[in-house]
Amino acid sequence: MAIITLTTDFGEKDYFTGATKGAIYTELPDARIVDISHGVSPFNILEAAYIIQNAYASFPKGSIHIIGIDSEINKENKHIALKLDDHYFICANNGIMSMICSEITPEKIVEINIHDRIQSSFPVLDVFVKVACHIARGGTLEVIGKTISKIKPIRNVIPYINDDKSQIIGSVIYIDNYGNVVTNIKRSFFETIQKGRAFEISARNHKFKKIYLKYSDIVNFDIPEEKRHDEGRGMVVFNSGNFLEIAVYKSNSATVGSASTLMGLSLMDTVSINFIAESILPKLN
Repeated sequence: MAIITLTTDFGEKDYFTGATKGAIYTELPDARIVDISHGVSPFNILEAAYIIQNAYASFPKGSIHIIGIDSEINKENKHIALKLDDHYFICANNGIMSMICSEITPEKIVEINIHDRIQSSFPVLDVFVKVACHIARGGTLEVIGKTISKIKPIRNVIPYINDDKSQIIGSVIYIDNYGNVVTNIKRSFFETIQKGRAFEISARNHKFKKIYLKYSDIVNFDIPEEKRHDEGRGMVVFNSGNFLEIAVYKSNSATVGSASTLMGLSLMDTVSINFIAESILPKLN
């Protein structure tokens, strides 16, 4: 039996998550359900896209991923199911999948058309569960939808590059539980444009000239521990998803603060990288 994952903005208070799991178990008593996250900010498509992109590949091939964000159907917000990278995704066609699809081409996309057989005011429960269980039983996508070739794009997935490629302008797309600020600038994209040049990263009035590969690289372990003052220092890293992230070492909003609180960075704020011509590449620590 395939794994069925859930990523939603349902939170923990309401009955929605429990009801969705109950509906899956009713159809498939032996189902294996995994919660990826129910803490997505309400209707936040970019946040959901970032979470699912960085989580799905850890699951076995053939896993089925239900994404319940902004899923109410209307003439501008249809439902889709797609096979991509040997995984299945069921969601609204509202741009959630465009971040993954910008790097991997889907093998098949269908627009779900079983709504005439289902009366629904709760599409994740009534429609997405039916589709997921159909796929888990070995059913094909063509049975539950008509094939389409494109999905709705989402804005701000790809950073802007100026004409002479001396500047990248990105956006904050996610703020994690530690208050670290994740941008839409991926390491591969950054290195393709950088081409050996020095750089300066600007976020509001904060500037950085070095990118670390892990958080503890900011620490000089040759200095005795009692003389270090690294907690609360701002830094830039390529995080585990290889996105450029502005962070605070050992951040804690209740004590040393976080990148979001200390630097005043919020979702969709601009982060720019300016490249300096004819200079030596700074080392990634």
